[in-house]
Amino acid sequence: MRGSKAPLAGVTVVALEQAVSAPMCTRVLADFGARVIKVENPNGGDFARYYDDVVNGLAAHFVWANRGKESVTLDLKTEAGLGILHRLLDRADVLVSNLAPGSTARLGIAQDDLAARHPDMIAVEIDGYGAGGPLSHKRAYDLLAQAESGACAVTGYPGAPAKPGPPVADISTGLYSALSILALLYSRDGGRAVSVSLFDTMTDLMGYPLTYAEHAGVDQQPLGMSSPAVAPYGAYRTADGQTVVLGTTNDAEWQRLSREILQRDDLADDQRFATNAGRVAHRDILDEAIGAWCASHDLEHVQKTADAAGIGNARYNLPSEVLSHPQLTARDRWRNIDTPTGAIRALLPPPVISGYRPPMGPVPGLGQHTDSVLAELGIADDEIVALREQGAIGPAYG
Repeated sequence: MRGSKAPLAGVTVVALEQAVSAPMCTRVLADFGARVIKVENPNGGDFARYYDDVVNGLAAHFVWANRGKESVTLDLKTEAGLGILHRLLDRADVLVSNLAPGSTARLGIAQDDLAARHPDMIAVEIDGYGAGGPLSHKRAYDLLAQAESGACAVTGYPGAPAKPGPPVADISTGLYSALSILALLYSRDGGRAVSVSLFDTMTDLMGYPLTYAEHAGVDQQPLGMSSPAVAPYGAYRTADGQTVVLGTTNDAEWQRLSREILQRDDLADDQRFATNAGRVAHRDILDEAIGAWCASHDLEHVQKTADAAGIGNARYNLPSEVLSHPQLTARDRWRNIDTPTGAIRALLPPPVISGYRPPMGPVPGLGQHTDSVLAELGIADDEIVALREQGAIGPAYG
């Protein structure tokens, strides 16, 4: 089939990664067909392996972010382990890392070191705050970056800030990193150094609130399941105890909502609500009217009426309800993938590429591929045994 070849077939990525940001970057690359060799410390490996044990003894974070990779255990504090890493990098197109601040420099694999020793390789380093600032030395995790960037201040309710549920700093940083790699692979100019920080990513995602604060001189207050930018737009209870989320994004939609759904020509004609700015200023009046209408109808009626009027709407779902969501089922979005403790379900990656089926490879056990990868490097069985005895590599898998 034309176009059936994996987009990143033949690309080898070495990952020195923990937690979510770098693993998400390399999982995206694996989804596009790259070979990802995940280098882990023999003493436990990626600490996300142990966040919980709900997936048949494995951690939910880990199985989500690490399918389709090979796990190799190397103690990079040993000369032999570091030497094997460089042999891997000799064959690699990309290195992705998100180690603690200063770790790559101490190991002699900072970006300048890599540019000298592996000049054709793309080196991506994910950190917390970026180099050259007063916070550059600090560790940064998803929640910390969200708090520092102001994201928590625009989530939740006034006086009750909240962290956005998904780890958006980690995920978005991983996606920006993957995008940078794809751009450099496309340019074919040889190796380049890329640095992506969680803080820079989050301040970019905060573009609207920061722009508003700079030019309006005020901090917009969080509104829970609503938006400070547009009104009416929010969550409303229905007569059957469900919650519907609906609203408008322009003046024409407001007119349809007020006349065709609410049957309130008085609201549609009221000049206070003629523009979005006016509706935002008087959102409490509109929320009361919409809330009363929704409370008198069940969810099915509300959604059918909104659809007929061309008003966007959604059902508020719990994660457990999304697992059986008809939109996922009808579009065959679930696949079975292997793990060290048996098959589990996983969602296909979001991009649907004509003629290409994502590999949806297995989640690796710690060190599962050490021996096979070292054999590819020409390291004989007796040498592997000796490396294991020295502690340069982890125990034999299985």
